[in-house]
Amino acid sequence: MTRDRARLTAALEEASPALLAYLQRRVGFDDAPDLLGETMVVAWRRVADLPADPERARMWLFGIARGTLLNHARGERRRWALADRVRGHAASDAAAPPADHGAEVRDAIGRLEPDLAELVRLVHWDRMSLVEAAEMLGIPDSTARGKYARAKEQLRVALGAVVS
Repeated sequence: MTRDRARLTAALEEASPALLAYLQRRVGFDDAPDLLGETMVVAWRRVADLPADPERARMWLFGIARGTLLNHARGERRRWALADRVRGHAASDAAAPPADHGAEVRDAIGRLEPDLAELVRLVHWDRMSLVEAAEMLGIPDSTARGKYARAKEQLRVALGAVVS
């Protein structure tokens, strides 16, 4: 068990900056450190499941981070739903127009189907290959390639007016 702990410590030291960046891009700078901590706690609880290969261990940690992120998102949705019920109505504030093309791109990615948006984020924000992103999402490589092509086409159409 001590060997597993040493391998996990090394894997966490190596992957923590990338994991933190992954989480920051999805939830912002305030919540990301807490989610990284939760990811580490889960990894320690599951240390016996740590893959021997360093790259697989890295992807295993990203998988745990993704699960932590999904749990966080579910909790956020529940909190917002409760707040809406307490207020008696949903807030309907108009969003301000985006200030730059970066905001337009983030908005366009946000309007994609969730699985397509996540694939685009993994490839472009987290610098994963399609094969790595497919593994993390638990889908075949060929499916990831097809989804990625569909996402690029949808983004091309959505951003046509912005970049023209």
